[in-house]
Amino acid sequence: MSKVRITPNAGVDARIATFMEKFDRRIGATPTGMCPIAFQVTLTEASAAQTCGKCIPCRDGLPQLNRMLCRIRDCEADASLLDDVRNLATMIRDTSDCAIGWEAATAVLESLDVFADEYESHLVEHSCKPEIEMNLPCEAMCPAHVNIPAYIALVGEGDYAGAIKMIRKDNPFPTSCAFICENPCEIRCRRQIVDAPVNIRGIKRFAVDQIAADKVDVPERAPRTNRKIAVIGGGPSGLTCAYFSALMGHDVTVFESRKQLGGMMRYGIPAYRFPRERLDEDIRAVLSVGGIDVKLETEVDAEMMQRIVDSYDAVYLSIGAHGGKILKMDNAQAGNVMSAVQLLRGIGDGETPDFTGKKVAVVGGGNVAMDCARTAVRAGAEEVSIVYRRRRDDMTALPSEIEAAVAEGVELLTLQSPAGIEVDEDGNCCALLVQPQMAGPIRGGRPTPVDASKPQVRLDVDIILMAIGQSIESAEFAKFGLETDRDRLVSNDFLEGAGYEGKGLFVGGECQTGPATVIRAIGAGKVAARNIDEYLGYHHKLDCGATAPAAKLNNRVPTGRANITERPARERKHDFLCTENEMSLEEIEQECGRCLRCDHYGCGNLEGGRIQYA
Repeated sequence: MSKVRITPNAGVDARIATFMEKFDRRIGATPTGMCPIAFQVTLTEASAAQTCGKCIPCRDGLPQLNRMLCRIRDCEADASLLDDVRNLATMIRDTSDCAIGWEAATAVLESLDVFADEYESHLVEHSCKPEIEMNLPCEAMCPAHVNIPAYIALVGEGDYAGAIKMIRKDNPFPTSCAFICENPCEIRCRRQIVDAPVNIRGIKRFAVDQIAADKVDVPERAPRTNRKIAVIGGGPSGLTCAYFSALMGHDVTVFESRKQLGGMMRYGIPAYRFPRERLDEDIRAVLSVGGIDVKLETEVDAEMMQRIVDSYDAVYLSIGAHGGKILKMDNAQAGNVMSAVQLLRGIGDGETPDFTGKKVAVVGGGNVAMDCARTAVRAGAEEVSIVYRRRRDDMTALPSEIEAAVAEGVELLTLQSPAGIEVDEDGNCCALLVQPQMAGPIRGGRPTPVDASKPQVRLDVDIILMAIGQSIESAEFAKFGLETDRDRLVSNDFLEGAGYEGKGLFVGGECQTGPATVIRAIGAGKVAARNIDEYLGYHHKLDCGATAPAAKLNNRVPTGRANITERPARERKHDFLCTENEMSLEEIEQECGRCLRCDHYGCGNLEGGRIQYA
């Protein structure tokens, strides 16, 4: 009888795992603007290297398939090769023994459909499509295309005012994004190849904490053009458009239906995440440009919309998504059942609810659901539960928000689908009925929940908050004549309203995309301002008043990322004060030093290597 080893026969596996971790980080930092066919070649080659060699389709088919893809990538094939690729990939998918073969082939087949235009360009035009070009990952991933390496370098030099000016070149809300941006700029940060993405939001937060945004002078306004622009909606998108349009010399009138400016930044985000006085700093800075007239508590209906279109040279419609949704089920209109929008809107106007001693159930799994649950805790609720029909892993909320809610005492009731509401003799909700779920087939990247063969569960509740999405109050604008898709307003890639192309009516922000992030709304407002300026016959160039310092040698030493910390849950859950702690100067200096300055050392130093909107 032979001896048995406690260590694996393939002792090299542990060493390979170390290199796989590095490979994972490199995949995470895949450059923006990469040719999708070149990327597919890389994936297929990696799969071919993993084959065990047992089955012929995988062992011999994947290398052959990869050679075909290489010919297409190198623009050395004609359209006839595409059928051969599809046929071979189908055979490998259908006959391979294990997932190494059939999943790799499936990925190729999917790429033929997803990137059909790119395959056609390689096979017919023998080149990549024009938009395929490398650019700065952080700058490209930011919807407003902020010059991130420049302001990081300015913060590193201690020039906080200069950093704010650099941010404002593309984004007039540096403070707002320092608190609430979901930092898409970090997703492809090249620093993660070395260790971890740079804490870009943390650096921005430090800058605005050193000097308030409204204490930093905005650029001088261009000479007046005597052109009038109407902006309908005073949220991040509308105010961004107003800011840049005013800087260009146009006269802007903002029509806002609420009592105050700010949109969902004021009426959708709790103060513990973003103190209202910090939002006001950004708004004061925006209005300090001059040439912006604000009309609050002004509802725009179809008739008024027509008058505005007739009276102004251009119009930007950015009304946001301020309608709340309620699930369609028994007693959904009962007392003490309200939408998340209704709750947060009241708080935005200073009406903090009193949930003392109440049992609160929040329906939903996104960031808004977390906001509602954490607000209920601070409003004195005895119990707060989040009821969600999928798994925790399927929640759309940021992991940090979920963790913070749990730390503050919120209970997650996952795989529970609301089925009905019981009411008391006064017509108020007293219980939420839920049907247990199980994870089913994956569709759209997430398992579809299906009813489990378990009885319904009754949850005693006093208040139910529906955080299941927001709607767009677009009926009056549809009546005016704008095209809608469900409740979203339709526009083209240049944000011109459908049916009003070339007529000076632009549409953008959440009313066009549906509920999204603040930075996406800001990006839309910036694009709208540029395109309105062009429509009016101008091509203004704006100077932010700051320049990037010279790049230093890269720090290549792997270093831990300095993260923003939060106040202890036991303290913060009792008030609406900001939950985040300030970062130290030493932490910020380290983070700034981790930036690889891709604007200088990478493709950003090449002609055409950056997306820059002057």
